[in-house]
Amino acid sequence: MTIAIVDAYGAGRLLPAALTLRHAAYVHVRSQAPDTRLAYRPEDFTVDLQHTGDLPALVGALRGLGVDSVVAAAESGVLLADELSHALGVPGNVTARSTARRDKHLMQEAVRAAGLAAIDGCCTASLEAITEWAAGRDRWPVVVKPVLSAGTDNVFICRSIAEVTTAHEAIMTSADRYGRRNHVALAQEFLDGAEHYVNSVSRDGAHRVIEVWRYHKRLVDGHSVYDYEDLLSLEDQGVPELVGYVRDVLDALGVRNGAGHTEVMLTASGPTLIECGARLGGGQMPELMTRCVGTDQVDSLAYSLADPESFLAEAEAPYQLKSHLRCVNLISPGAGSVPDESGWQPVRELASFAGLVVNHPAGSPLSRTIDMATCPGTVYLAADDPQLLRRDYETLRGFETAGLYG
Repeated sequence: MTIAIVDAYGAGRLLPAALTLRHAAYVHVRSQAPDTRLAYRPEDFTVDLQHTGDLPALVGALRGLGVDSVVAAAESGVLLADELSHALGVPGNVTARSTARRDKHLMQEAVRAAGLAAIDGCCTASLEAITEWAAGRDRWPVVVKPVLSAGTDNVFICRSIAEVTTAHEAIMTSADRYGRRNHVALAQEFLDGAEHYVNSVSRDGAHRVIEVWRYHKRLVDGHSVYDYEDLLSLEDQGVPELVGYVRDVLDALGVRNGAGHTEVMLTASGPTLIECGARLGGGQMPELMTRCVGTDQVDSLAYSLADPESFLAEAEAPYQLKSHLRCVNLISPGAGSVPDESGWQPVRELASFAGLVVNHPAGSPLSRTIDMATCPGTVYLAADDPQLLRRDYETLRGFETAGLYG
């Protein structure tokens, strides 16, 4: 078995090691516009193919290598993985809904067409049309964001027509995380509720839920910034309904194979989709997740590819929460720099410290955190006592405001 991994960036860089443990061979395919700011390990690949736009040539090369499975590891690889799976005739996702798995507006329309709760919105290049839509609703705030980007890139929470205008200009005069100019902006209603995400792995239409998290965000200069996430038990209030809704969303979007990262708002009237990525979730720490729930999304994806029959036999098995886990997204309050090892030592000495992922080398300049691209890194806190997690979280935020970044 040989698997083509499309864009092994970010969490995707962990997939080769997981496949090796499953005794599966792999090659790498780079799309034309990956997010190169994400971590990547070229040394893990003996075959690394660059897609130049000539799909038949790429398909021919993969056939020659005996590729019998294709998987998107990062958001930038979703469309190309669909094209390659279809052309090679190997298991993939529903081709007719491929663009709905990337375009955030078409995604909502596909979910709505399936009879599921979806967000009201307006997708257009026209500032006039977006402001008319916002004024006509007259319910604030509204969200304005690019339609194809990721990682909270240029996501604005707007409370007035003036702020909508500023957001629209920022989006329409910039490129997305993959270097492509934004040609439209997407305005959506602001959902009130508790935001969650569900990481899953699918094989032949069976969806295994790996983990459910609750997001907590904060506003920074009008930008919605990830603060921290808490890992939930499948028995927690609202989670069973959330999981059932996510399975239906995956079906509506034609996700049959591969990883899924689905963000959902649990509102007073029930769950509503924010967006769904047909790829691995970011910020993966497989060993830590295995400690907390007995498995992790990266290994589960490798399992589904290398041994689909065994994976399917276990797909309905629920995970059990063995330890409380909080993922804290670091927030730089202003200009500074990434600490060196000694600078991180107070963080490592927190009683519940379980892991640190730094996004940039020591000494790299930092600006005020307004999105994931300007996030210094992630700290994981794990403990049996949730009170300890909360205390250590507050201590960590104190380190930041007291000069952690210089």
